[in-house]
Amino acid sequence: MVFALINKDELYLRASEPLREYLTDRPLQPLIFRKRGKLVSLNYFRVDEALWRDPDHLLALSAASLETAQLELQDRQSSPRLKDLPNLSVRMEMMLYEAGVMSVNHLYQMGAKQCWLKLKAINQHVGFQTLLALQGAITGHHAAALPQATRAELNAWFQRTLLSNPNLRSGEG
Repeated sequence: MVFALINKDELYLRASEPLREYLTDRPLQPLIFRKRGKLVSLNYFRVDEALWRDPDHLLALSAASLETAQLELQDRQSSPRLKDLPNLSVRMEMMLYEAGVMSVNHLYQMGAKQCWLKLKAINQHVGFQTLLALQGAITGHHAAALPQATRAELNAWFQRTLLSNPNLRSGEG
């Protein structure tokens, strides 16, 4: 659980409500670094000399930072993003959003086949591997670890779908 960072021998605490209150009285320097040539500011703030001289206050702010980090982790775990599922990348998440699949629950409700059809409608290059990836995301498996019976059923559906709709054939791979 990351609630503090050390950078160049300086301690930075993750932002929390008590730390924000402290910031109104004593502005603290945010942690800034370069990523691909751009400056990126993180939600961490450098502990100043006044805080080092007040260990009780520093400990209280550190505890609040830890609690904030724990709550954020719980929030992420209780409502995962599509990219957090097996087989799904940020790119796939963006394609699903574009196709109208906006949440993990929506993916589960629609199922792999309907989601694949929505993706295929916006991207001709979506193929059988994407269908397997979607099914694996729904069932919690890596696409390569899907049961053989599931793979066979999906392959049969895929082939029937392509045969019945020639417009879907480009990008079959």
